[in-house]
Amino acid sequence: MKRFVTSESVTEGHPDKICDKISDKILDIALEFDKESKMAVECTIKNNIVFIYGEATTKAKLDYENITKWVLKDIGYEEEFKVIIEVSNQSPEINNAVEKDNIGAGDQGIMFGYATNETEEYMPLPSLLANKLTQKLTKVRKEEKNSPLKPDGKSQVTVEYEDNIPKRIDTIVVASQHIKKITQEKLRKYIKENVIDKVIPTELVDKDTKILINTSGSFVIGGPFGDSGTTGRKIVVDSYGGSAKVGGGCFSSKDPTKVDRSAAYYARYVAKNIVHHGLADICEIGLSYTIGSPNPIEVNLETYNTNKISLEEIYKFINNNFNFSVSNIIKELDLKRPIYYQTAAYGHFGRTDIDLPWEHIKRIQ
Repeated sequence: MKRFVTSESVTEGHPDKICDKISDKILDIALEFDKESKMAVECTIKNNIVFIYGEATTKAKLDYENITKWVLKDIGYEEEFKVIIEVSNQSPEINNAVEKDNIGAGDQGIMFGYATNETEEYMPLPSLLANKLTQKLTKVRKEEKNSPLKPDGKSQVTVEYEDNIPKRIDTIVVASQHIKKITQEKLRKYIKENVIDKVIPTELVDKDTKILINTSGSFVIGGPFGDSGTTGRKIVVDSYGGSAKVGGGCFSSKDPTKVDRSAAYYARYVAKNIVHHGLADICEIGLSYTIGSPNPIEVNLETYNTNKISLEEIYKFINNNFNFSVSNIIKELDLKRPIYYQTAAYGHFGRTDIDLPWEHIKRIQ
């Protein structure tokens, strides 16, 4: 049976991703100076106005304005920005629920982890390629001399599957902000040769593959000057591109006591290990927590009928090798470290360019 699956991605210069990166840089600096920091500081941007707001309980001295401006320059924005700050301490009621000998979840919620053996990275191919395209857009912009590309950009990849196996790429969409002094013809040729051809496997492209580049025409005005942005609005881009379920909460801005982030990472860790060890071709782990509880109230397994052994045996494998308590997740994955800024764009899973603990293969019993 044939089916089509589409995933999108955005560059770090997209206004939503600017906000994710600012939020995670604030988190990293807090954890660098105080690993017990409780953080949920978010960001909204429009034009040259940045609003930093949320909750922070930390011993770190955070210069929110300078951190924000550093991130904007790191991304590639040279304009002057005004930063408005409204940050308070974490609610004492939440703090009391979390701060126990056995750490309680920082919020209620549902989380999902997913893995598939259709790629070496154990990721759905459309999501993997969409993220690699936007990552390449940024790499070319920053490293190629006289590149016409500017920070904002998007990608979209549609893959045709046959019997759940990716057979060909049906459509590739790339849009990039660019300098004024370039024709659309030259820009499309540049993106095709320097980005698409460097990322997309040639064996998956055929004469019917559609390649669409900057279909709206001119894209000179971009980033926060063309749209607004807010932390946490790209949860599908951050996870599995729509091939798997996603929880209701975002990742960026949150310290590891927030299970929206840490438990989603651990669920991916478990799912990837199940697929890697040949117990199923596809695995999705679903979790749910309630605030203040040290353990999940639900652990759910879905293999979409690709399991090689019984589900009961896979549950036994999970129970023998993994511990979903908040304390263990933080300890086993060593999450009280400043590792989050690097995750804020191009996906939190399946990355080979950075070392992420939830992507490791565990020695199992």
